[in-house]
Amino acid sequence: MKLQRDEVIRTALDLLDEVGIDGLSTRRLAERLGVQSPALYWHFRNKRALLDAMAKAMMVEAGMERPAEPGADWRSWIAEDARRFRRALLSRRDGARLHAGTRPEPAEFAAVESETALLCAQGLAPADALRAQIAISRYVVGWVLEEQADAADAGAREGERMAAADLAGYPLFAEGMAALRDADPDAEFDHGLGLLLDGIAARLAR
Repeated sequence: MKLQRDEVIRTALDLLDEVGIDGLSTRRLAERLGVQSPALYWHFRNKRALLDAMAKAMMVEAGMERPAEPGADWRSWIAEDARRFRRALLSRRDGARLHAGTRPEPAEFAAVESETALLCAQGLAPADALRAQIAISRYVVGWVLEEQADAADAGAREGERMAAADLAGYPLFAEGMAALRDADPDAEFDHGLGLLLDGIAARLAR
């Protein structure tokens, strides 16, 4: 039976959830599919091409190719798009690492164009609209990288939290840490996102 491209991607994503990106190899994937490794190269010229296809499939699953509606509230749209992006990255083990370094493909251009148009309609130049989108995208990827790293290392770091005694000479740091220690991750993500959106709003107000 001929190996189908979609089957390879779907199996690779399932294997990623099991072994993580460091454990994912074309040899292991070929074994899971019941084929020899060269069979994969009919569809993907190398492992990087496979990883890019996996990252794209992860974004499609999350609806990240959805264009912004003309006239939508720019702040609400971008905030929800960032939350959807975060959920997409969290949907797979090492999702942020899988996505990092990818670039928009033609199928995604309409969504990028629509969000750019939303910001340009508020007064930003196209270059600044793209800068804003890139800044938020990298914020989301960085945030999830930290989330997934913390989750992976949770057992090894048990008991390593900073004790109050360690912060005794740093009252501002201690106060901030006390507030953040048990904070809700979703709320903290939205707080950081709000700072970026406030920056865009300030640029628009100039």
